[in-house]
Amino acid sequence: MINPTGVSTSRVRWRGARRIIGSLFPTIDLFEDIVDPEDWPLLIAAEQKTNPRLMETLGAIDLVPPGRRVGGQGASYLMAPFTRISIDRPSRFSDGTYGVLYLGNRFETALLETMHHHARFMMRTKEAPGWVSQFRELVIDLDAMLHDLRGNNPAVAPALDPDSYVESQAFAKALRTAESDGLVYPSVRDAGGQCAGLFYPDLARNPAQGRHLDYHWDGTRVDLYREAGTRKVFRVDWIDAAIG
Repeated sequence: MINPTGVSTSRVRWRGARRIIGSLFPTIDLFEDIVDPEDWPLLIAAEQKTNPRLMETLGAIDLVPPGRRVGGQGASYLMAPFTRISIDRPSRFSDGTYGVLYLGNRFETALLETMHHHARFMMRTKEAPGWVSQFRELVIDLDAMLHDLRGNNPAVAPALDPDSYVESQAFAKALRTAESDGLVYPSVRDAGGQCAGLFYPDLARNPAQGRHLDYHWDGTRVDLYREAGTRKVFRVDWIDAAIG
């Protein structure tokens, strides 16, 4: 396993970083309306008496330490990746038992990362070609000290394996246990792009909704995207055609 003590940290400041999520996920009223997270436990306890499905909506809120929770406008976009988790949805730096908030430093990076993973899902489920999925772009500011995997360090190369998450998940779990705030790393799908994986929601700021996007599935990959507002269609030229 990669030794966490051998990886240095860097201050990462990105204004207008990008995240792309499925449009089907609604905002969570508690996170949006009640600004002070210290008030949440009492409100949850009271609401549970009349709304037994509340925890299904909120997710595993106890996974976020009270001092690191965020509230107010846009807070759902920051909290949801940590409270709505599943071992059926692992990622590069999580086995699904805890959440990670992923960001790209630019729109193209977030786009190609999500298209790649969406294509894997579409291939597994054998979906028919067409305009099949709707997404929303989020614009978020980042300011954090993160463990830095940039710089072509061969010691951390296993954490960037394009086909396996075994090493990256073990490494991330060790970092998280050691109270790391997260990682910054070169995008695996967008040459020249950078990504951040945050272990806590309070490292991100000012979440705002950007464009609505439609993805087109051609049966083997996501080849087009469309801006829902303007109806403009853009083709994606993939260098990495091996999606399986």
